[in-house]
Amino acid sequence: MKFLSSKIKQFLLLLLKLIVVGLAFYFIKSQLAEKTLDWNIISTTLQQENATFFVAILLILTFLNRFIEILKWKNLAQTIMPTTIWESTKQVLIGITFGIVTPNGIGEYAGKAWFYPKKEAGKVVFLNAVCNGIQVIYSVLFGLIGTLYINSLHPFIPEKYLFLFFGGLFLAVLLLCSIKNIQIKGYSLQTLIDHLKNINASVHRKNIFLAFLRYVVLVHQYFVLYTLFGIDIPYFTLLAVVASIYLLASSLPNFQAIDFALKGSVAIYLFGFFGVDSWIVTVVAALIWLLNLVIPISTGSIFLLVFNPKKT
Repeated sequence: MKFLSSKIKQFLLLLLKLIVVGLAFYFIKSQLAEKTLDWNIISTTLQQENATFFVAILLILTFLNRFIEILKWKNLAQTIMPTTIWESTKQVLIGITFGIVTPNGIGEYAGKAWFYPKKEAGKVVFLNAVCNGIQVIYSVLFGLIGTLYINSLHPFIPEKYLFLFFGGLFLAVLLLCSIKNIQIKGYSLQTLIDHLKNINASVHRKNIFLAFLRYVVLVHQYFVLYTLFGIDIPYFTLLAVVASIYLLASSLPNFQAIDFALKGSVAIYLFGFFGVDSWIVTVVAALIWLLNLVIPISTGSIFLLVFNPKKT
């Protein structure tokens, strides 16, 4: 019976892997089929004299974007058990693969927790929230700065809505501070603060630094691509638009598989203020999606089929 039970578990594990991988590639295929890229724009751009240099920089930034995320998770995961870069790589890429088939990538939490004993699942989820949370904070902070700057150049948000937003944000912070000790099912804001304090300060500092570095890498991927396509927008203005795109698009519930479509539509609207061709905006959004999501998911799918997380 134990042998039979073991065989059933192996079969169910393989079935789960195949379902996740199948759904991941189904989403990718469906999105690629819906978006027809203007290959003439791409081929013409790649024939430019300095194209090779920009492509090389773009590939380096693409590698760094995911590698920094791997370092971030390695830094946090070591609070549970010693973790190598290779182990962190498998956990991050498999987590991304799980995340693509769930809203806002929540499957990533389960993908990473799969590598650890069940008793550590809660801590893995918490650490993953810390890993992603600091990235969200940077996105919101720089996104607000970018949105306000773009709005000062080309008003698209009425002032009364800005006042309402910041007023509501201020009241929300006051409310959270006033109820931090109120418990819901044994948990409170103070409990979260206490858990954060239990993590070594050096781990927090490294996480904050790596998250900032990853954000810088990410926005400069856009800068390199728009420069490659000949878009002449002042450096800080371009970064402000990109920061605003991430804030506005990320505030809406979405699947990672359609992430580029959502960010692309927001980008077309904002870059329209600066006369950027919508086709170029669409191509850039699709390329960012391919580089930052499709390639890691393809690798993660191979890892998911080859490696058994429970034996890691």
